[in-house]
Amino acid sequence: MFAYFLVGPTASGKTALSLKLAKRLNAEIISCDSMCVYKGMDILTSKPSKAVRKKIRHHLIDLIPPAREFNVAMYRDLALEAIEDIFKRGKTPLFVGGSGLYVNSVVDGLFCSSKKDTRFRKKQEKLAKRYGKRYLYNKLRRIDLESAAKIHPNNLRYVIRALEIYHTEKKRPSEVRKNREPLKYNVKIFGVNSGRDVLYKNIDNRVEAMFRSGIVNEVKKLSKTRPGITARGALGYKEILGYLKGEYALEEAKEMLKKNTRHFARRQITWFRADSRIDWLNVQGETLDSVNLKKGKR
Repeated sequence: MFAYFLVGPTASGKTALSLKLAKRLNAEIISCDSMCVYKGMDILTSKPSKAVRKKIRHHLIDLIPPAREFNVAMYRDLALEAIEDIFKRGKTPLFVGGSGLYVNSVVDGLFCSSKKDTRFRKKQEKLAKRYGKRYLYNKLRRIDLESAAKIHPNNLRYVIRALEIYHTEKKRPSEVRKNREPLKYNVKIFGVNSGRDVLYKNIDNRVEAMFRSGIVNEVKKLSKTRPGITARGALGYKEILGYLKGEYALEEAKEMLKKNTRHFARRQITWFRADSRIDWLNVQGETLDSVNLKKGKR
């Protein structure tokens, strides 16, 4: 049996292509987006519309309130449950999204390290405030170049966690991660390639549509619920919040969101391009008729 994945950067056309693929595979879609689990963040996260979700059943969307924290381990547990549920009903699981870490957690498994050191974490956070995020990232590069290559220098939480693993396990994080349990089913991963120019145009159009749809009101309402640190990391939240606080004009907030989304998309592309298992599809005129759906890896 196969579990399928359709990945790619934000605004690359995954949703439209996923519907075609789901129909061909007789599949149900499992969201692979770290923010779509939150309720009340429909515009911010560009969730598939209710009309789309009526056509094809979707899983792992609108699970928890924004005040609650969510992590990759929680996601993997829920994703594995969804896979079994879908197979039991004679359907095929199709993961769709752009969260590379979540994809890897399902396909390759998670490393088990329950050891924590809160004092160590706080010390690293103080070092980051004093010397900058790059200081800790360079520290990780000296310890474990392989792990550092998979983490963005600005992702302080993941950098500190990697350093904590080295501190508590006395092993490089990349060594610890090798002791993982991969998905027991065959895997086929497709990547959506829309081309850089088309992607950036799509991003600009999406941001414009988000503002027309009421993203400002959504963030205003969301901010009153005191969202957790994970939900606050959603693209658009801090940009709109700055406008609501009077720090800059609405048009500036819009341009900031476009720019930050492009940067985010580039990081996603870099992540996925490093995975040789991905078969890239050109969404321009792609019919999927000639795509081999049964050649995958276990």
